[in-house]
Amino acid sequence: MYASKSNSSSPNVIILVAIVTALSLLGDSMLYIVLPVYWKEAGLDTIWQVGVLLSVNRFIRLPFNPFIGWLYQKISLRTGLIIAVILGSVTTLGYGMAKGFVAWIILRGLWGIAWSFFRIGGLSAVVYYSNDANRGKAMGLYNGLYRTGSLFGMLLGGVLVPIAGLQFVSILFGCLSFIGLPLVFYSLRVTSSPHTETVPRVNNNVFIHKILKHKIIIISTGFLIAMLIQGVLTSTVSAILEHSYGEKITLFGLLISVTFFSGLLQAVRWAWEPFLGSLFGHWSDGPSGRIPLYILSLIVSSFAFGMIASDIPLLIWIVIMLIVMIGATSITTLTDALASDIAKTSNIISFLTVYSIAQDIGAALGPFISYMLIEVENGFGYLYWGGSVIFGLLAIGWTKVYLEKNQIFSQSM
Repeated sequence: MYASKSNSSSPNVIILVAIVTALSLLGDSMLYIVLPVYWKEAGLDTIWQVGVLLSVNRFIRLPFNPFIGWLYQKISLRTGLIIAVILGSVTTLGYGMAKGFVAWIILRGLWGIAWSFFRIGGLSAVVYYSNDANRGKAMGLYNGLYRTGSLFGMLLGGVLVPIAGLQFVSILFGCLSFIGLPLVFYSLRVTSSPHTETVPRVNNNVFIHKILKHKIIIISTGFLIAMLIQGVLTSTVSAILEHSYGEKITLFGLLISVTFFSGLLQAVRWAWEPFLGSLFGHWSDGPSGRIPLYILSLIVSSFAFGMIASDIPLLIWIVIMLIVMIGATSITTLTDALASDIAKTSNIISFLTVYSIAQDIGAALGPFISYMLIEVENGFGYLYWGGSVIFGLLAIGWTKVYLEKNQIFSQSM
């Protein structure tokens, strides 16, 4: 178990885990912006290798997640994060030294293992160091803070790589990632393994059956959301900008490279994540619950997602992208919060491990499918309008869940 928690220490643990994770995300997030354009500098031969490299770190987590989930029941959060920081820092340094597809496959695989330690440890910490009244806000805070690593990775990567090169920026980010080690050593005083107790369950067979069904729905939703947001959207913004508007775009009279602009655009999301993520989570902690806000976010995303691939003026495209990214903040926060609610009904580590595996499969398939589809005629259209359909189906599915939940509650009155 974790050491005894207190109201004062709980937010500090969540914040620390998020900051350490953010530092290690710098190098990984940079690649989503620069690798689709500067793949030759990494020693790659064709563009399809970019899709594989942006996916393989997720695929490698599939066999390792169960092992790391089991390991977290034996070791402390502190030990798990130390392993994660070391692996993450070494792989980011390697991006600046390795050349060729095989070497990059190995590095991306090592990063996948590191992220499994970060992800399972971080989600478990949020579930344990929060309660039913603030779990949504805590999840939004955690997600928002660690994604500032993506903010600076994409923004600085988009600016610095065209100037200083991929090698220099990768080594710089690798050195910054090592800052996480002293933070873990001297600030995180958790000395035992993660919380795995179950909570008391309602003695109602119908209710228990619905909880099990809800678990399957959460896991399936996590898979699809990760595929669309972490996979498709994150990995193709610079590619679709270049496809639709060219390598250089003119905005308010300024000529800007698509790598810089796509980095800036996505960085806007990571900048608002700590605030909007916490806000959406806080709203979902209220009396209406998470599902109504979740359904609304899915509906908005369903209408807007496909328009990213439409032939529209750049300024309108930017507005649509901002709407999609706000929806992504709400959806990812609430999906994780709903998963954490369910995790409290069973073994926390075991359920979150399965949930993380589902997300990894989705996030891995996203770039892989994307870079296969975009090579065919109207590939971007198939990719993004197909995503709109998936968001719409999820909205319908969760509406059904909400109605069933209210029906069960009414029958129990």
